[in-house]
Amino acid sequence: MKTKYIFTLLLFFSFLIATSHKADAQILGVPNQTEYYDSIRNDLLHAPYFGIYKDNYFTVGTTIGKMPDRHNSDVKFQLSVAQRITKTTLPLNSYVFLAFTMKTMWNVFEKSLPMRDLNFNPGIGWSFPFFSKGRYVGKFTLMLEHESNGRDSIQSRSWNKISFGATTMINEWLTVNCKFWIPIVDGEHNKDILRYSGIYQTGLAVTTPNKKLGWAVTLVKRKGWNLNFNTILEFNWKILPNDNQYFFAQYYNGYGENMLDYNQFHSRLRIGMVIKPKFFSEY
Repeated sequence: MKTKYIFTLLLFFSFLIATSHKADAQILGVPNQTEYYDSIRNDLLHAPYFGIYKDNYFTVGTTIGKMPDRHNSDVKFQLSVAQRITKTTLPLNSYVFLAFTMKTMWNVFEKSLPMRDLNFNPGIGWSFPFFSKGRYVGKFTLMLEHESNGRDSIQSRSWNKISFGATTMINEWLTVNCKFWIPIVDGEHNKDILRYSGIYQTGLAVTTPNKKLGWAVTLVKRKGWNLNFNTILEFNWKILPNDNQYFFAQYYNGYGENMLDYNQFHSRLRIGMVIKPKFFSEY
């Protein structure tokens, strides 16, 4: 099935979930919308200066459609944090922050357990939270990012982005995000990276009212006029009610999963654990 049809179906089912659980929210003790968004506003304005930025996860998996072996199976993990460097006293309650994400592809099933590729993604951003009639509706972020794998010679990969991102909470259960960027490709050995790692992305995330279950889809549009997307599907299940740790499953289909072999196609399913930010993960 084409990616565009998958995304349309997911969006349709997200709408059904979001609209069908309004009554359930009262049964489960979820606060009314005014209290809910007032709480979010207070949390945003007084949030810790240091915390989780993107999802932090540790997963293991293999290639879809092939017999698992030590060459097509691996571990993938991600660490991501952010540090706010201004208080929310800038215009429009905005703030400036530093972010750092490290993603690692680890061949644990091969001899000597080599880490195949480490991707470093530091950046500085300016974020604007949006409120409408007292409720939090999302945020807009302008960011300068660098991404590279720290290698030299023919294995060196790097590029920079001026990115514009927006995340909107439609309600307590449905969040929609989009991001596009102005690329500055400085890597000698990845001049064609836009053909594989993309020029913009969009996605959505859905959770049940009690936040126990959730899933997300992200589509990264590769360069070109045809419908060529890198697709990421994720599912998470909260293990304990009062913890922020989830069982996690991720399916990646497309190119650009990591910097070293950005131009190679991957179709991989991995499972593991994830620690998520309080509101939503950055993309």
